[in-house]
Amino acid sequence: TVRRPEFKNALCTQTVQELRKAFEQLDADPDVQGVVFTGFGGALSGADINEFTRLTTREAAEEICRKAYPVQKFIAGMKKPVVAAVNGPVMGGGAEFCMACHARVVGPNLQFAQPEVNLGIIPGYGATQRLPRIIGFEKALELLRTARVVGAGEACALGWAYGEPSADPIRAAIDLINQHLTGKVKLAPVNPDPVTVPKPVPDINIGHRSLVIDAILVNTVTTGVQLPLDEGLLVEAKAFADTKETLDADIGIKNFIQNGPRVPAAFMHE
Repeated sequence: TVRRPEFKNALCTQTVQELRKAFEQLDADPDVQGVVFTGFGGALSGADINEFTRLTTREAAEEICRKAYPVQKFIAGMKKPVVAAVNGPVMGGGAEFCMACHARVVGPNLQFAQPEVNLGIIPGYGATQRLPRIIGFEKALELLRTARVVGAGEACALGWAYGEPSADPIRAAIDLINQHLTGKVKLAPVNPDPVTVPKPVPDINIGHRSLVIDAILVNTVTTGVQLPLDEGLLVEAKAFADTKETLDADIGIKNFIQNGPRVPAAFMHE
């Protein structure tokens, strides 16, 4: 359980490394047959925005992504089933760590989104590569480009979450693990194989969001998913660092810190 309620369970670099230690211990414990991954109160926020403001170089921005990927790969590669159980706001990096698990179970209060483009950046913990492999290229690209919030029912219908929304997602996650252990269902991590990309890429309305960030995002998704997952993630890390060098990233981050998530940033598309 990620427990940083004062930061809505945001995943700072320290928290990510603590997750690695926790999962290594669970993997090594012979008494543990499966793992439920959740956040205190059911919520999981994105990366700690305060950390991003302290990144002074593109190399530092790329490194913060590269530090998270091995942790997610360890989770995905565990022989024991790992199921995320969430029931509240699951945003950005929190959602991306859920996507590294073998399945996701959600409660009725789920609000899932990748809101990074609202801040003038792109996802840096794997969403550009895992989300298209989970729900399909076109729908994933729409959610990534618009930061649209998805509720529990739609998350299940899209295949982002397993089954139907549950009033008790932790209990449902335990039940799903037991079904896997008894052979009734087979849980597995995201398929790392390349994804076919339609041509041309569908045109959508991105609203007030930055055109320069949108171009970086679309290129990251379309280029990365045509590679094996590990290679696609490196494309994402480089692109995340590219956003650091834009004016719109500076505008978006400052707007978020000063005004919160509900006030749209006035991007300059530079």
